[in-house]
Formats: sequence, C-alpha cells, structure tokens
Amino acid sequence: MCSTIKTGTKTYMSLYPEGSTDGGLRLGNIVPDFSMDTTHGRFDSFHEWKKGKWAILFSHPADFTPVCTTEIGRLALKYDELEKMDCLVATLSVDPVKSHTEWLNDVVAHCENKIEIKFPIIGDADRSISTAYGMIDPGTSDEQSLPLTIRAVFIINPENKLMLSLNYPACVGRNMDEIVRCVQALQLSYEKSIATPANWPNNHADILMPDGTRSTEFKGSVFLLPTVSAEEAKEHYPNFHTCDVPSKIEYLRLVKREDVENKGYNEFLEYVQS
Repeated sequence: MCSTIKTGTKTYMSLYPEGSTDGGLRLGNIVPDFSMDTTHGRFDSFHEWKKGKWAILFSHPADFTPVCTTEIGRLALKYDELEKMDCLVATLSVDPVKSHTEWLNDVVAHCENKIEIKFPIIGDADRSISTAYGMIDPGTSDEQSLPLTIRAVFIINPENKLMLSLNYPACVGRNMDEIVRCVQALQLSYEKSIATPANWPNNHADILMPDGTRSTEFKGSVFLLPTVSAEEAKEHYPNFHTCDVPSKIEYLRLVKREDVENKGYNEFLEYVQS
C-alpha cells in the first residue's frame, strides 16, 4: 500500500495518550519498564529485551495450579507461530523463579503434545511488576495469604505502547487461538489502513451484492478505515465492496483477503480456516 495512507496505528493510537493522569495502564500508554528475574536469566530492562518487537506479557495466578498448568502448555504450542510474527512472549506470576523452574516439569509432562517452554517466565516475588501493570491490588495484596495476579494478557507494539489487554478471573482459562488472532489483527492494522470485523476471519461469509445476488467471496475480508478517502480506496483497493445499509453512508468498505498485500495475513487465514 502507498505510504501516503495513514496506518491504523498512527490514526487510532493518536486518540489515546501515551501516559495516564491517574497512574492506571490503558490502551495507547507506554507500558512500564522493569528489570526481571526469569527462567532464562536476569534482564535489566523489559523495554530493551523486546526492543523493536511486538511482545505479549502474560500473567498467571500461581504455579502448581490446574488452569495455569494447561495455559502455559497451550501457549508453548503457539510460540513458534508467534515467533514467526516477530512477537516475543514472557509470562509472569508472583512465585519465585525457582518455583517456576520446578513447576515447568509438570507443565511439560501434562501437555498431550510434546512441547518445549521457549519463553521466559518472570518471578515477581515482590509484586512490583504486577502492581505496575494493574494485575494485583497493592492495597490488599500484602494482607492476602494467596496474592494471586489476575489472568492478564498485554499485547505491546514495537514502540512499547499497549495495544490490547485481556483480563480473566482465576477460574477461567484463556483461549490461545484468540491471542494469536489478536496479534495478527493488531499487526495488520499497524501496517495497513484496515480494521478486522467481528468474528474475523470467519466474517461476511454470505453478503448481498448490488445486482441482488449473494456472494461468499468476502469471507475473511477486512474493513478499510474511515481515514482512507474514497480516492485512496479506489486507487489502492479497486475491488473493494461497500455494503449497502439503510443510512446509505458508505462506511462499510470490505477488502478481500487476496487484495491485502501481506503474505503473513494470508498464511494466517489459511491456518485459522483449516
């Protein structure tokens, strides 16, 4: 795509400040930096560790617990896909690194697939990282006999901005396919002036065309952002389709998967639709 079209990140992240006024961590904010002791050794700076890359910071409530054991195993199965997307992964709980190392033997043994834990697990024994990222309440955690972090997922772009966060309670495990899907969708918007519809890439499987026929060719398609002018859309995506709606406002502009110039996008769609 021509560089004159603003990317989704530049346009949409401009709506969010890089820092919050009340200390909370929100979308668009520069995430807090921190040093970390991990199962892969010590790193003096999280920002330096992920420099120039996408990253996922993934917290689990505690080692030697059932749901967490399955989550780390399933995340390990997705690691190679995320690595191909140039996305690093680090997980975290308030347990010390020694506990992580011992627990990983159970994780590997329990997973039905042969796995290797290739990403570091951070020991946050003093709860400083968990507190900075809002994964634990600093006002009550000292009084808790079991100071669990929530199940949190932070997806962070190469500029260290928070692009997406997911929060789950201790009783509900996360879907790793959804996390991979979110990374792919964010990277698409980061590189192209598009947005992914609900249920993407299983969206718009059957739509009405101007001649009254129905088409299945737009399954997995994406939307052009409102910041893309009609002239830019016609020049760069001449085959886009505008959905007809009662308002007659031409804002639902679909672009087919093969018209998005991103090989990684097409490979991902083939994977999730297989």
